[in-house]
Amino acid sequence: MRTWIEHLKMETKLDRPSWETYFMEIASLVAKRSTCIRRAVGAILVKDKRILATGYNGAPSGIQHCIDAGCMREQLHVASGQRHELCRGIHAEQNAIIQAAYHGASIKGATLFCTNLPCSICTKMIINAGIKKIYYQSGYADELSTNLLQEAHIECLKFKPDDHGEGS
Repeated sequence: MRTWIEHLKMETKLDRPSWETYFMEIASLVAKRSTCIRRAVGAILVKDKRILATGYNGAPSGIQHCIDAGCMREQLHVASGQRHELCRGIHAEQNAIIQAAYHGASIKGATLFCTNLPCSICTKMIINAGIKKIYYQSGYADELSTNLLQEAHIECLKFKPDDHGEGS
């Protein structure tokens, strides 16, 4: 017969998410801060199981957000993954990299957890920042991004939620 402490430990361990699930759930929460009308994206940079920086897509600090100013890309009927320069926002991955730099955190060798596979612009920043692995939930309509990530040997893993977590 188990004591109540043994039962509690066993119950907690079974519900404990893996590190990948833990970080991806945080990235999903970060995405809720997005001010983009078209797509809410969240990203976190992790190294040695520690969060270095977070980012979501939205306008630069002090600039009117798309939810307030409207979306130029929407008005011009620009397809997803094209004409990034017609957006007032910064992508989640860019914001995470900028936040790490702003606060002096080295992201060389880090892992990116992102709700979407990065676009080609973000991918180029990821390559030069030294990020080595990406976990993502959904794809993105940008073939160049996929090709660049493969060429740079950055490991990209489509996230699969835990059935019951491993808690490692």
